[in-house]
Amino acid sequence: MSEFESYQNPLITRYASTEMSRTWSSQTRHATWRRLWVALAESQQELGLDVTDDQLASMRAAVEDIDFEVAANYERDLRHDVMAHVHAYGDQCPEARGIIHLGATSCFVTDNTDLLLLVESLELVRDRLVGVIHHLALFAAANRDLPCLGFTHLQPAQPTTIGKRATLWCYDLVLDLKELEHRLSSLRLRGVKGTTGTQASFLSLFDGDHDKVARLEQLVAAKMGDGRVYPVTGQTYSRKIDSQVLGVLAGIGISAHKAGNDIRILQHRKEVEEPFGKNQVGSSAMAYKRNPMR
Repeated sequence: MSEFESYQNPLITRYASTEMSRTWSSQTRHATWRRLWVALAESQQELGLDVTDDQLASMRAAVEDIDFEVAANYERDLRHDVMAHVHAYGDQCPEARGIIHLGATSCFVTDNTDLLLLVESLELVRDRLVGVIHHLALFAAANRDLPCLGFTHLQPAQPTTIGKRATLWCYDLVLDLKELEHRLSSLRLRGVKGTTGTQASFLSLFDGDHDKVARLEQLVAAKMGDGRVYPVTGQTYSRKIDSQVLGVLAGIGISAHKAGNDIRILQHRKEVEEPFGKNQVGSSAMAYKRNPMR
């Protein structure tokens, strides 16, 4: 099936960056699952469980080589996405089949992966946001003395400058950047918590040795990130985390909407105008139109 025979989301095809699309791709997601399984098996070996070097080597060799068709076939039969990928991974490294996902629950891979992808995504947003702030600051400085009419209640008020307007847009984004950095610094992994957050399955694997279970989580977290994990979870990490990330993105959207509205009003008055390409079409029916679309 070609891309033209299935639904394509315009938010991705038109607006998403290559980097963000790659971050949330099936390849990145499921390769991260496999890296988590490798980190778990490595840590279990380090703590004395029967995991061999050959098993680990075969798992590492297949991390990026994912057969999605095989996984899809398993999922149609098993009706479970994680187990489908466990089986597909096991087919590629049969000697390691028995130790893949050992003691883990589905959320070990799904939730830890989501958190890792959130960090990567927010870092990308942060870098882009810093770039926008930088260029807006340059624009504001370059146009600090260029007069324009100020408005309140969308009614003509006192004069201001284009540069002053731009500082308002820029400062809103600076506030967003501070909030983004705060949320980014607080993100961490779900960790190795077992099915309901009690670590019961891992305590069973290590014959009730709490110190080894705690060390297992520390090792996996260090291999996959900066070593930080949420101290308490259930089956999943708290979905408050997702709402907080959405709040950051919504804040950036609000700032962009305010700036866009200002620019559109100024464009309506012919005080500012976005670039219009030589062959760009403003309207299919009205050739004289210069509709904003960027």
